[in-house]
Amino acid sequence: MINKLVFENLKFRPVRTTLSVFAIGVEVMLMLTIVGISEGLLADSQQRARGVGADILIRPDGSSAISLSSAPIKEGEAKWVATQPHVTIAVGSIVVPVSGLTTMTGIDFSEFDRLSGGFKYLEGGPPRQSGDVVVDRYYAQEQNLKVGSRVTLLNVKWRVCGIIEEGKLARIVAPIRVVQDATANTGKISQIWVRVDDPKNIRPVIAALKKVWPARPIYSMAEFLSLISPSNVPGLTAFIRVIIGLSVVVGFLVVFLSMYTAVLERTREVGILKALGASPGFVVTMLLRETVLLAIFGCLIGIALSFGSRYLIMTFVPGSLSQHIVPGWWPVAGAVAIVGALLGATYPGWRAARQDPIEALSYE
Repeated sequence: MINKLVFENLKFRPVRTTLSVFAIGVEVMLMLTIVGISEGLLADSQQRARGVGADILIRPDGSSAISLSSAPIKEGEAKWVATQPHVTIAVGSIVVPVSGLTTMTGIDFSEFDRLSGGFKYLEGGPPRQSGDVVVDRYYAQEQNLKVGSRVTLLNVKWRVCGIIEEGKLARIVAPIRVVQDATANTGKISQIWVRVDDPKNIRPVIAALKKVWPARPIYSMAEFLSLISPSNVPGLTAFIRVIIGLSVVVGFLVVFLSMYTAVLERTREVGILKALGASPGFVVTMLLRETVLLAIFGCLIGIALSFGSRYLIMTFVPGSLSQHIVPGWWPVAGAVAIVGALLGATYPGWRAARQDPIEALSYE
């Protein structure tokens, strides 16, 4: 009987029910989208670093694994590394911010081809002139660029000479000399990519380099990729916790308003139920079941909306953001939404249970 009452109450007020479910869905979508974007960006960074084909990465003194440093390393140091035992090639690159989270990488294309096997060109080809630049297909899609398009970056007018498959270095790659000159970093690089002759020599090479640069972060690629995680991004974990906290507040307010309004609207109904012998526990249970049902439907809507947000991001801003679908977070988001909803229903349920049946029946 109680379940029938719950469903009938929700069906009797379709607009309020729909708005409550949608609001909880937006709460869940917000959580899943934020977590999906953070994991998507980190996974994208891992893929692009892995695609380089290096065994060792040398970062500037005092930098962290995933911070965007300037270009304090002398270019000649990469050439020196290339002469060390068991090192087959060492390639320097300079990384500079362009806008938002988008960066440009400057490289020597011939050296990079030797290191990684080169880029896969979907259109066009490598730079032939100093003003040529290649972009990956996501950036080209976001900026509506084609081979031959003109684009201004770093106060330099570039011609797009090639569109590459994503997965190596940055979304924008240009000749290293032009990037260095445009950023007043002539002869300087941001990092050095190293490949050795045999995987078993990775540790000995790192140890030898550490003797020369004891304060410089030098990672095997396996170590570097393992460091690209939310816990190693300054402030990211705290940011996600803040979003979850805000989501709980939103869920609490939405359900509180919905349930409080429902109690006011159903004062006579509650009075009739209590006059027929319904206990306060029966009334509270009925309202809490309504709340849980709203939260469950809201969770399902929120999960569906997260697919929609991913579609929008990957359609309109794929060069700036990347979002993953995170099934592992579905139970977490659902639990947060249900807890927030139950908190919001506590006071209205208590108020309904305390109603005097005589006063409730005379309520207009």
